[in-house]
Amino acid sequence: MLTILHDLIAWAPVGIPAFIFVISVVVFFHELGHFLMARACGVAIEAFSIGFGGEIVGWTDSKKTRWKICWLPLGGYVKFAGDENAASIPSPERLAEMSEEEKKGAFPLKPLWQRILVVAAGPIANFILAFVVFAFLFAVFGARTISTYVGVVEKPSAAYEAGIRPGDKITAVDGKKVELFNPDLILAIRDSKSATLAVTVQRGDKTLNLKVSPREKEVPDIFGGKHKARAIGVEPDQQSPENMVYLPVPLEKVPLVAAYQCWGIVDLSLTYVWRIVAQKADTSQLGGPVRIAKVAKSAASTGFYSLIYLIAVISVSIGLINLFPIPLLDGGHLLYYACEGVLGRPLSERVQGVGFRIGLALVLGLMIFATWNDLVR
Repeated sequence: MLTILHDLIAWAPVGIPAFIFVISVVVFFHELGHFLMARACGVAIEAFSIGFGGEIVGWTDSKKTRWKICWLPLGGYVKFAGDENAASIPSPERLAEMSEEEKKGAFPLKPLWQRILVVAAGPIANFILAFVVFAFLFAVFGARTISTYVGVVEKPSAAYEAGIRPGDKITAVDGKKVELFNPDLILAIRDSKSATLAVTVQRGDKTLNLKVSPREKEVPDIFGGKHKARAIGVEPDQQSPENMVYLPVPLEKVPLVAAYQCWGIVDLSLTYVWRIVAQKADTSQLGGPVRIAKVAKSAASTGFYSLIYLIAVISVSIGLINLFPIPLLDGGHLLYYACEGVLGRPLSERVQGVGFRIGLALVLGLMIFATWNDLVR
């Protein structure tokens, strides 16, 4: 526990502001999607909030919408006329008290197709934000990857025994030039059939020719599982700016590459969820606010590109998660609307209430579990 507290205190001065910045940008655009579509559909909006809890600062616009920033920066909401709370649960009591004029702007009384558009607009806004950010980064800077500077050398390992040290740059394997850590270096090691590799290393002004004998070891994958592969026991330097390589992306291909990047995150996330259900992935890989804050700190320390890139990644993730058919999330509302479309009437208040309580329990349970994973990690 003391170690956990020490780590939290160590990254808090940079990690917390970076976390708040990243989450606030993502949440703002998500809620802005709801807000703009609601305005287009004539829905009266009572509040637009970034964060939960008590209000820090706020103002009321000409259409009587209260814009505010609150103390707990773990999300946000847009509260529509006719809603019982920030989760957009309909309030029969409030609807009954409304005048006929007020009912024209009540969200629960809008046509089904308009309610679907308003709810779906939040996640869609997240995907649009991510696409624009990726496109900007690829067009201006290029697609970033990592060079072959060594950041960590495992002890014991084939690399350590051969004399490779942190700060070295691996330039060739068996005479074949390697420029990128992944895929160049990793594939050169894994695909080689030689028991001993001739590895060329640049250390300052010196060029070293070393003999390294790869070993088959269990290598963790991104889903928390493990598989056997040939490795020499080195990890890249992911913090040093000089180890970052920016690959130019032709302008005409930027939209396609940005879209592919968004889809890659969606595909990876859905694959991970499916592997958890199939008990083929480790749930310890689930991360919560603490992990996001640590990643945000690392991104902020690395530079502008990393921090803005993280916003795009989190935006895709938030958009996707909100589409899961869990009551309380946007996907849960869409599930209710799908049932309404099939049945020709809304689900009963009792059924919706039970669903929202189950959804709340699931979301809170997942957040607690993910936060525990963060602290244990």
